[in-house]
Amino acid sequence: MQRKKMRVLIAKPGLDGHDRGAKVLAQGLRDAGMEVIYLGLRLTPEQIAEATIQEDVDVLGLSCLSGAHMVLFPKTVKLIKAKSDKNILFVGGGIIPEKDIPRLKEAGMAEIFRPGASIAEISRFIETHIN
Repeated sequence: MQRKKMRVLIAKPGLDGHDRGAKVLAQGLRDAGMEVIYLGLRLTPEQIAEATIQEDVDVLGLSCLSGAHMVLFPKTVKLIKAKSDKNILFVGGGIIPEKDIPRLKEAGMAEIFRPGASIAEISRFIETHIN
């Protein structure tokens, strides 16, 4: 019996217009055998939450380079958890200070990947925590 592909949604909340890293990650996770949906730029937490639920994903990856991660990541997680009881893995990445990571994890993020994290490292984390 073939195992179901993991469904991953990658999104850029807020006004951050830099998405090269998110696009590279989306392609890398696709190459690792995951089904990846990339939503694009300048999305609200509400838009991301709606898409996460509609697409029935296993993983939501949020990327933020603008410094608004402390508002956007927790708000997105909270909206999804209020509307869905599915156990979704929330991961984030971008220019995120080390001091912010514990508070983001308290808000529901499973892991935060900072600059220099490899696609292999991110893929392993997802596979380990979904399987």
